[in-house]
This record gives sequence, C-alpha cells and structure tokens, in this order.
Amino acid sequence: MKRRLTQTLMLLLAALTLLGATARVQAQAAYPNKPVKIVIGFGPGSGTDIMARMIAEELRVALGQPFIVDNRPGASAQIAASAVAKSAADGYTLFLTSNSSHSVNPHMFKKLPYDPIADFTPIGGIAYFPFILAVNASLPVKTPQEFVAYARANIGKLNYAYGTPTVQIPAEALNRLEKLEAVGIPYKSSPGAMTDVIGGQAQFLVVDLASARPHLQSGRLRALAVTTSKRTALAPELPTIEETLKLKDFDLAAWTGLFGPAGLPKEVQEKLSNALQDVLAKPAVRDRILASGAEPTPSDIPTFTALVKRQLEVWGRKVADAGIQPE
Repeated sequence: MKRRLTQTLMLLLAALTLLGATARVQAQAAYPNKPVKIVIGFGPGSGTDIMARMIAEELRVALGQPFIVDNRPGASAQIAASAVAKSAADGYTLFLTSNSSHSVNPHMFKKLPYDPIADFTPIGGIAYFPFILAVNASLPVKTPQEFVAYARANIGKLNYAYGTPTVQIPAEALNRLEKLEAVGIPYKSSPGAMTDVIGGQAQFLVVDLASARPHLQSGRLRALAVTTSKRTALAPELPTIEETLKLKDFDLAAWTGLFGPAGLPKEVQEKLSNALQDVLAKPAVRDRILASGAEPTPSDIPTFTALVKRQLEVWGRKVADAGIQPE
C-alpha cells in the first residue's frame, strides 16, 4: 500500500513538474502577451530617451504589444538600474541604457546597488552617441583653441555642467589637461545641464550630439569639437579635440543597448534580440537614428556581451586618466 502511494505521489509530482515546464514554455512562446516597460535612467529629451522612444515604437509594431518608456532619472542611472536588477526576470521590465550605468558608474562610486554584469541579461547593442564640446553661444569663441585661450584668460571663473558621469569624464579630462580650473556642476540629466549653460549659470559642457542638436540648430549652444579620435559623419564640419588641442588618445563617446534583469529566459532573450536587430536593419529606422544624432550599431547577444565587458575595463582607465576619485 505504502509503495503504491509513493509511486502515485512520484507520478503526480512528475506530472506537475511537466505541466509547469510546459506552461513556462507556452508563456515564453507567447511572449509578449501584455505591455512591456522599458526603463531608462535619464529624463525626457536626453539622447537615451530619444532612442528609447524610437525603439519602443518599433518593438510595439514588431511584437504586437505596447512598449512603454519609464523615465527614472537620478543618481547617474543608479535608480533605474537598481529597479530593473530587482525586477522579475520575465521580459516585461527591460533596461535601455548606456555606458553611464554599465561602464562608468562602477569606477565612479565605491558602492553600487547593482552589479553591471551579474545583475543583467544582455539583449543587444543599439547605437553609438558621439559627444561634443559645446559652449554658451554668447561666449566669444568658435574653436577649441579660442575656448582654451578664453578659459585661461578667465582662470577659475568658468563652470561646466554635466548630466551624467559619462560626460563628466571628458569635460574634467579637458579641464585637467588644459589647466582651466573650471568647476563642475552636476545635474540629473543632460537637458538640465544644457538649460543652465544656455542660461549662463555654466559656460560649457560635453554632451551627446543627439540631445544637443535642437539647441545647436536654434543657435543657443555652439558646438566646438567632437570628443572622439576621428570626426563623425553626423557632423563632419566639427574637428576633434585630439587634432585641435593635440591631446593624444582623447577618444570618448557612448554606446547604448538593451538589457533585461539576470535570469531572463533564453527564449525571451533571443526573441527580443532578434526583434531588435530586425528593427535596426530597417533603412527608415537607420535614417531616423542618424537624423537624431547617433550612429546605429546593431549587435547580437555575444557581440554585445563582449562589448559590455570590454567597455567596463576601458572606462576604468579613462576615469583614472581624468583624475576622478570614486565617491
């Protein structure tokens, strides 16, 4: 009797396990069957926000469910990153972010509420954002050389604004290498930093071309140079910091990509990755990304995973070069 009862219980347990596994497979196959949230760590109008809204709309069309952008600015994207890291690994909370959260923060803060590698599932790379050195349009400078000369003539009187550690690093590196003695002022995101440069509370900043473009077109900001080692096709008229000021290896820019929390089912990860790459392969989407001030860099899961790990090391060296101590 006991033996029969044991066998029955074992069969029941096996059946329940099989049913659970089948349900999970069916749920993953049907993914997504409800709205998906894309969390970003910066405010509306930032380069990441512009990219997230574009990708969200395309994924809605591709996968048949709403993809909703959830802005959670503050603490250099730590708030957003931590929220996603702690979310359910079911594919309904994603993280569209940049090297601010995954390459820079680990070297800027002594303690983070998340691990950039262990707490996330890489889905795919999206785009590359060139940075520019920009000034208040009222400043009497039009080239990096004129800017440095002006700053030295007004030594210790200038402020620079920054919305993320990613743009603080090139700004502070320039400040340090050229001995400008400018004071850095932090903001929650790039739009706020640009507002105060336009208003005169700060005189210059390093910012991504995408979010600065409207202010450049209106004449409220003036771009002087790009912070990459080579000129960008997005603004070929702009020289590089390296070529104008002769600062060797001054090559700083940002990447963006999509993540889920750790433990995301492989089927969901691959479905999202494939959809993302299909979206980025569309000529119309590519044109829109270029028009926004970014360069499309679609990459699959292995390629993006390798990029994230490599960039974590690269930005560690750049933080050290800028002389910034972890807080």
